[in-house]
Amino acid sequence: MSGLYCFIKMNVTCILNEYQLLWYQVGLQYLSGDISGGNARCIAMLQAFQEVVKDYSTPPEKSLNRDMTAKISSYVSFLIECRPLSISMGNAIRFVKNRIAKLPITLSESEAKATLQSDIERFINEKIIVADTVIVKHAVTKIRDGDVLLTYGSPTAVEMVILHAHELRKKFRVLVVDSRPKLEGQLLLRRLIKRGINCTYTHINAISYIMHEVTKVFLGASSVLSNGTVYSRVGTACVAMVANAFRVPVLVCCEAYKFHERVQLDSICSNELGMQYLLSISVSSYTAFDFVLPYIGFLASLPLGDPNAISEVHGREDINYLDGLTNNANLQFLNLM
Repeated sequence: MSGLYCFIKMNVTCILNEYQLLWYQVGLQYLSGDISGGNARCIAMLQAFQEVVKDYSTPPEKSLNRDMTAKISSYVSFLIECRPLSISMGNAIRFVKNRIAKLPITLSESEAKATLQSDIERFINEKIIVADTVIVKHAVTKIRDGDVLLTYGSPTAVEMVILHAHELRKKFRVLVVDSRPKLEGQLLLRRLIKRGINCTYTHINAISYIMHEVTKVFLGASSVLSNGTVYSRVGTACVAMVANAFRVPVLVCCEAYKFHERVQLDSICSNELGMQYLLSISVSSYTAFDFVLPYIGFLASLPLGDPNAISEVHGREDINYLDGLTNNANLQFLNLM
Protein backbone atom coordinates (compact mmCIF):
# COMPACT_ATOMS: atom_id res chain seq x y z
CA MET A 1 0.00 0.00 0.00
CA SER A 2 2.95 2.38 0.47
CA GLY A 3 3.49 2.55 -3.27
CA LEU A 4 -0.20 3.26 -3.74
CA TYR A 5 -0.07 6.17 -1.29
CA CYS A 6 2.88 7.64 -3.22
CA PHE A 7 0.69 7.46 -6.32
CA ILE A 8 -2.15 9.19 -4.46
CA LYS A 9 0.09 11.95 -3.15
CA MET A 10 1.50 12.68 -6.61
CA ASN A 11 -1.86 12.74 -8.36
CA VAL A 12 -4.38 13.97 -5.81
CA THR A 13 -2.51 16.55 -3.74
CA CYS A 14 -3.75 19.27 -6.06
CA ILE A 15 -7.34 18.23 -5.33
CA LEU A 16 -7.29 17.64 -1.58
CA ASN A 17 -5.85 19.77 1.16
CA GLU A 18 -3.62 18.23 3.82
CA TYR A 19 -6.47 17.26 6.17
CA GLN A 20 -8.54 15.73 3.40
CA LEU A 21 -5.57 13.73 2.11
CA LEU A 22 -4.92 12.42 5.63
CA TRP A 23 -8.51 11.23 6.03
CA TYR A 24 -8.51 9.85 2.51
CA GLN A 25 -5.51 7.67 3.35
CA VAL A 26 -7.09 6.44 6.59
CA GLY A 27 -10.32 5.67 4.75
CA LEU A 28 -8.46 3.70 2.07
CA GLN A 29 -6.70 1.67 4.74
CA TYR A 30 -10.09 0.85 6.27
CA LEU A 31 -11.48 -0.07 2.87
CA SER A 32 -8.55 -2.26 1.83
CA GLY A 33 -8.31 -4.00 5.21
CA ASP A 34 -4.80 -2.72 5.98
CA ILE A 35 -6.26 -1.35 9.22
CA SER A 36 -8.69 -3.83 10.75
CA GLY A 37 -9.84 -4.68 14.24
CA GLY A 38 -11.72 -2.43 16.64
CA ASN A 39 -8.68 -1.09 18.51
CA ALA A 40 -6.52 -0.47 15.44
CA ARG A 41 -9.29 1.35 13.58
CA CYS A 42 -10.14 3.47 16.62
CA ILE A 43 -6.51 4.43 17.30
CA ALA A 44 -5.93 5.35 13.64
CA MET A 45 -9.00 7.59 13.69
CA LEU A 46 -8.03 9.27 16.98
CA GLN A 47 -4.49 9.91 15.73
CA ALA A 48 -5.98 11.50 12.61
CA PHE A 49 -8.09 13.70 14.92
CA GLN A 50 -4.89 14.76 16.68
CA GLU A 51 -3.29 15.81 13.40
CA VAL A 52 -6.36 17.82 12.46
CA VAL A 53 -6.39 19.57 15.84
CA LYS A 54 -2.64 20.24 15.68
CA ASP A 55 -2.81 22.26 12.45
CA TYR A 56 -6.29 23.69 12.92
CA SER A 57 -6.92 27.43 12.78
CA THR A 58 -10.29 28.99 13.49
CA PRO A 59 -11.77 30.80 10.45
CA PRO A 60 -12.75 34.47 10.87
CA GLU A 61 -16.12 35.10 12.54
CA LYS A 62 -16.46 31.48 13.63
CA SER A 63 -16.08 29.75 17.01
CA LEU A 64 -13.59 26.95 17.49
CA ASN A 65 -16.12 24.66 19.16
CA ARG A 66 -18.69 24.70 16.38
CA ASP A 67 -16.32 24.86 13.39
CA MET A 68 -14.08 22.02 14.57
CA THR A 69 -17.09 19.84 15.39
CA ALA A 70 -18.47 20.42 11.88
CA LYS A 71 -15.13 19.53 10.26
CA ILE A 72 -14.79 16.34 12.28
CA SER A 73 -18.34 15.34 11.34
CA SER A 74 -17.53 15.72 7.63
CA TYR A 75 -14.39 13.58 7.94
CA VAL A 76 -16.28 10.92 9.89
CA SER A 77 -18.90 10.85 7.13
CA PHE A 78 -16.16 9.95 4.66
CA LEU A 79 -14.90 7.14 6.91
CA ILE A 80 -18.44 5.75 7.03
CA GLU A 81 -18.50 5.70 3.22
CA CYS A 82 -15.35 3.58 3.28
CA ARG A 83 -16.52 1.25 6.05
CA PRO A 84 -19.27 1.52 8.68
CA LEU A 85 -18.07 2.69 12.07
CA SER A 86 -17.58 0.17 14.83
CA ILE A 87 -19.29 0.74 18.17
CA SER A 88 -15.93 1.57 19.75
CA MET A 89 -15.27 4.23 17.12
CA GLY A 90 -18.69 5.73 17.74
CA ASN A 91 -17.92 5.96 21.46
CA ALA A 92 -14.56 7.61 20.71
CA ILE A 93 -16.16 10.15 18.37
CA ARG A 94 -18.72 11.09 21.01
CA PHE A 95 -15.90 11.54 23.50
CA VAL A 96 -13.98 13.88 21.19
CA LYS A 97 -17.05 15.94 20.30
CA ASN A 98 -17.99 16.17 23.97
CA ARG A 99 -14.52 17.45 24.87
CA ILE A 100 -14.67 20.02 22.08
CA ALA A 101 -18.09 21.24 23.26
CA LYS A 102 -16.84 21.60 26.85
CA LEU A 103 -13.72 23.61 26.00
CA PRO A 104 -13.91 26.85 28.04
CA ILE A 105 -14.40 29.92 25.85
CA THR A 106 -11.79 31.73 27.96
CA LEU A 107 -9.00 29.53 26.54
CA SER A 108 -6.90 30.80 23.68
CA GLU A 109 -6.83 28.79 20.46
CA SER A 110 -3.39 27.30 21.20
CA GLU A 111 -4.44 26.33 24.75
CA ALA A 112 -7.68 24.76 23.52
CA LYS A 113 -5.80 22.74 20.87
CA ALA A 114 -3.23 21.55 23.42
CA THR A 115 -5.98 20.54 25.85
CA LEU A 116 -7.86 18.62 23.17
CA GLN A 117 -4.74 16.81 21.94
CA SER A 118 -3.93 15.84 25.53
CA ASP A 119 -7.48 14.52 26.06
CA ILE A 120 -7.30 12.37 22.92
CA GLU A 121 -3.87 11.01 23.90
CA ARG A 122 -5.14 10.18 27.37
CA PHE A 123 -8.15 8.37 25.88
CA ILE A 124 -5.86 6.20 23.75
CA ASN A 125 -3.59 5.38 26.67
CA GLU A 126 -6.18 4.81 29.40
CA LYS A 127 -9.09 3.32 27.47
CA ILE A 128 -7.15 1.11 25.05
CA ILE A 129 -3.48 0.52 25.92
CA VAL A 130 -3.75 0.37 29.72
CA ALA A 131 -7.09 -1.48 29.48
CA ASP A 132 -5.47 -4.17 27.33
CA THR A 133 -2.65 -4.49 29.85
CA VAL A 134 -5.14 -5.03 32.69
CA ILE A 135 -7.10 -7.57 30.63
CA VAL A 136 -3.92 -9.50 29.86
CA LYS A 137 -2.78 -9.58 33.49
CA HIS A 138 -6.16 -10.89 34.64
CA ALA A 139 -6.82 -13.34 31.79
CA VAL A 140 -3.39 -14.94 31.98
CA THR A 141 -4.18 -16.14 35.50
CA LYS A 142 -6.92 -18.34 34.01
CA ILE A 143 -4.38 -20.31 31.94
CA ARG A 144 -2.79 -23.33 33.57
CA ASP A 145 -0.17 -25.81 32.43
CA GLY A 146 -1.64 -28.42 30.09
CA ASP A 147 -4.53 -26.22 28.90
CA VAL A 148 -5.78 -26.38 25.33
CA LEU A 149 -6.95 -22.88 24.38
CA LEU A 150 -9.29 -22.16 21.49
CA THR A 151 -9.69 -18.79 19.82
CA TYR A 152 -11.64 -17.66 16.77
CA GLY A 153 -10.33 -15.30 14.10
CA SER A 154 -7.57 -12.92 15.13
CA PRO A 155 -8.62 -10.95 18.24
CA THR A 156 -5.88 -8.58 19.39
CA ALA A 157 -6.55 -8.86 23.11
CA VAL A 158 -6.59 -12.67 23.01
CA GLU A 159 -3.31 -12.71 21.08
CA MET A 160 -1.74 -10.53 23.77
CA VAL A 161 -3.00 -12.91 26.46
CA ILE A 162 -1.54 -15.95 24.69
CA LEU A 163 1.81 -14.29 24.09
CA HIS A 164 2.07 -13.13 27.70
CA ALA A 165 1.23 -16.63 28.96
CA HIS A 166 3.98 -17.99 26.70
CA GLU A 167 6.44 -15.45 28.12
CA LEU A 168 5.57 -16.74 31.59
CA ARG A 169 6.63 -20.19 30.32
CA LYS A 170 3.23 -21.77 30.79
CA LYS A 171 2.74 -25.02 28.90
CA PHE A 172 -0.35 -24.98 26.72
CA ARG A 173 -1.58 -25.55 23.18
CA VAL A 174 -3.65 -23.22 20.98
CA LEU A 175 -6.41 -24.16 18.55
CA VAL A 176 -7.01 -21.39 16.00
CA VAL A 177 -10.47 -21.61 14.43
CA ASP A 178 -10.99 -19.65 11.23
CA SER A 179 -13.64 -18.95 8.60
CA ARG A 180 -13.94 -17.49 5.15
CA PRO A 181 -13.77 -15.14 3.38
CA LYS A 182 -10.85 -13.27 4.99
CA LEU A 183 -9.28 -16.16 6.92
CA GLU A 184 -7.78 -13.76 9.44
CA GLY A 185 -6.88 -16.65 11.71
CA GLN A 186 -4.05 -17.59 9.36
CA LEU A 187 -2.26 -14.35 10.27
CA LEU A 188 -2.65 -15.10 13.97
CA LEU A 189 -1.42 -18.65 13.38
CA ARG A 190 1.77 -17.43 11.68
CA ARG A 191 2.51 -14.96 14.46
CA LEU A 192 2.02 -17.55 17.21
CA ILE A 193 4.11 -20.19 15.44
CA LYS A 194 6.87 -17.63 14.93
CA ARG A 195 6.97 -17.23 18.72
CA GLY A 196 7.31 -20.98 19.20
CA ILE A 197 3.77 -21.69 20.44
CA ASN A 198 2.26 -25.10 19.69
CA CYS A 199 -0.77 -24.43 17.46
CA THR A 200 -3.45 -26.30 15.54
CA TYR A 201 -5.47 -24.67 12.75
CA THR A 202 -8.96 -25.60 11.59
CA HIS A 203 -12.05 -24.08 9.98
CA ILE A 204 -15.23 -23.35 11.86
CA ASN A 205 -17.08 -26.25 10.21
CA ALA A 206 -14.89 -28.64 12.26
CA ILE A 207 -15.54 -26.90 15.57
CA SER A 208 -17.63 -29.74 17.01
CA TYR A 209 -14.92 -32.30 16.21
CA ILE A 210 -12.14 -30.55 18.09
CA MET A 211 -14.09 -29.00 20.98
CA HIS A 212 -13.68 -32.15 23.11
CA GLU A 213 -9.95 -31.37 23.33
CA VAL A 214 -10.46 -27.77 24.49
CA THR A 215 -10.23 -26.69 28.12
CA LYS A 216 -10.92 -22.94 27.65
CA VAL A 217 -12.23 -20.70 24.87
CA PHE A 218 -10.92 -17.12 24.54
CA LEU A 219 -12.92 -14.78 22.29
CA GLY A 220 -12.64 -11.15 21.29
CA ALA A 221 -15.56 -8.73 21.07
CA SER A 222 -16.49 -5.63 19.12
CA SER A 223 -18.80 -4.54 21.92
CA VAL A 224 -20.72 -5.63 24.99
CA LEU A 225 -24.28 -4.28 25.08
CA SER A 226 -26.17 -3.19 28.20
CA ASN A 227 -28.08 -6.48 28.49
CA GLY A 228 -24.82 -8.47 28.48
CA THR A 229 -24.98 -9.44 24.82
CA VAL A 230 -21.56 -9.85 23.20
CA TYR A 231 -21.32 -8.27 19.75
CA SER A 232 -18.53 -9.78 17.66
CA ARG A 233 -17.56 -11.13 14.25
CA VAL A 234 -19.84 -13.58 12.48
CA GLY A 235 -19.27 -17.12 13.73
CA THR A 236 -18.50 -16.15 17.32
CA ALA A 237 -21.94 -17.23 18.53
CA CYS A 238 -21.49 -20.61 16.86
CA VAL A 239 -18.17 -21.17 18.65
CA ALA A 240 -19.66 -20.09 22.00
CA MET A 241 -22.73 -22.34 21.65
CA VAL A 242 -20.65 -25.39 20.76
CA ALA A 243 -18.40 -24.67 23.75
CA ASN A 244 -21.49 -24.44 25.96
CA ALA A 245 -22.75 -27.78 24.64
CA PHE A 246 -19.40 -29.35 25.58
CA ARG A 247 -19.38 -27.52 28.95
CA VAL A 248 -16.19 -25.64 28.08
CA PRO A 249 -15.77 -22.22 29.79
CA VAL A 250 -15.82 -19.21 27.45
CA LEU A 251 -13.91 -16.03 28.33
CA VAL A 252 -14.53 -12.81 26.37
CA CYS A 253 -11.79 -10.16 26.30
CA CYS A 254 -13.27 -6.70 25.75
CA GLU A 255 -12.16 -3.19 26.79
CA ALA A 256 -14.63 -1.01 28.71
CA TYR A 257 -14.67 1.73 26.04
CA LYS A 258 -16.43 -0.75 23.74
CA PHE A 259 -19.39 -1.09 26.12
CA HIS A 260 -22.63 0.41 24.83
CA GLU A 261 -26.01 1.17 26.34
CA ARG A 262 -27.84 -0.21 23.31
CA VAL A 263 -29.89 -3.41 23.53
CA GLN A 264 -29.98 -5.77 20.53
CA LEU A 265 -32.70 -8.40 20.47
CA ASP A 266 -31.50 -10.44 17.49
CA SER A 267 -28.31 -11.05 15.54
CA ILE A 268 -29.29 -9.54 12.18
CA CYS A 269 -30.64 -6.08 12.99
CA SER A 270 -27.35 -4.18 12.63
CA ASN A 271 -24.79 -6.41 10.93
CA GLU A 272 -22.02 -4.88 8.84
CA LEU A 273 -22.23 -6.30 5.33
CA GLY A 274 -18.95 -7.16 3.61
CA MET A 275 -18.16 -7.21 -0.08
CA GLN A 276 -20.05 -10.05 -1.73
CA TYR A 277 -17.45 -11.01 -4.32
CA LEU A 278 -14.95 -12.02 -1.61
CA LEU A 279 -17.05 -15.17 -1.14
CA SER A 280 -16.40 -16.30 -4.70
CA ILE A 281 -12.63 -15.77 -4.94
CA SER A 282 -9.51 -16.99 -3.20
CA VAL A 283 -8.17 -14.71 -0.47
CA SER A 284 -4.77 -14.59 -2.16
CA SER A 285 -6.21 -13.52 -5.53
CA TYR A 286 -7.20 -9.96 -4.65
CA THR A 287 -5.14 -6.97 -3.59
CA ALA A 288 -5.78 -3.60 -2.06
CA PHE A 289 -5.75 -2.10 -5.57
CA ASP A 290 -9.06 -3.85 -6.28
CA PHE A 291 -10.65 -1.74 -3.57
CA VAL A 292 -9.08 1.69 -4.00
CA LEU A 293 -8.38 2.26 -7.68
CA PRO A 294 -12.01 3.22 -8.44
CA TYR A 295 -11.78 5.91 -5.74
CA ILE A 296 -8.60 7.34 -7.25
CA GLY A 297 -10.30 7.64 -10.62
CA PHE A 298 -13.25 9.39 -9.02
CA LEU A 299 -11.01 11.89 -7.21
CA ALA A 300 -9.20 12.69 -10.43
CA SER A 301 -12.53 13.86 -11.89
CA LEU A 302 -13.21 16.36 -9.10
CA PRO A 303 -12.63 20.08 -9.74
CA LEU A 304 -9.32 21.44 -8.48
CA GLY A 305 -9.38 23.07 -5.07
CA ASP A 306 -12.85 21.81 -4.23
CA PRO A 307 -13.21 22.20 -0.43
CA ASN A 308 -16.01 19.61 -0.37
CA ALA A 309 -14.04 16.94 -2.24
CA ILE A 310 -14.30 14.32 0.48
CA SER A 311 -18.04 14.79 1.00
CA GLU A 312 -18.66 14.06 -2.69
CA VAL A 313 -16.94 10.66 -2.69
CA HIS A 314 -19.58 8.03 -3.33
CA GLY A 315 -19.97 4.89 -1.27
CA ARG A 316 -19.57 1.30 -2.35
CA GLU A 317 -21.95 0.22 -5.08
CA ASP A 318 -24.40 -2.58 -4.34
CA ILE A 319 -23.73 -5.27 -6.94
CA ASN A 320 -25.44 -8.64 -7.16
CA TYR A 321 -22.70 -11.10 -8.03
CA LEU A 322 -25.24 -13.86 -8.62
CA ASP A 323 -26.52 -12.16 -11.77
CA GLY A 324 -25.96 -14.35 -14.81
CA LEU A 325 -25.17 -17.49 -12.83
CA THR A 326 -28.46 -19.16 -13.82
CA ASN A 327 -26.83 -20.21 -17.09
CA ASN A 328 -23.93 -21.91 -15.35
CA ALA A 329 -24.02 -25.66 -16.08
CA ASN A 330 -22.93 -26.50 -12.54
CA LEU A 331 -25.87 -24.56 -11.10
CA GLN A 332 -28.63 -25.69 -13.44
CA PHE A 333 -30.28 -27.80 -10.76
CA LEU A 334 -30.52 -24.87 -8.31
CA ASN A 335 -33.27 -22.28 -8.04
CA LEU A 336 -31.61 -18.87 -7.81
CA MET A 337 -33.69 -15.96 -6.53
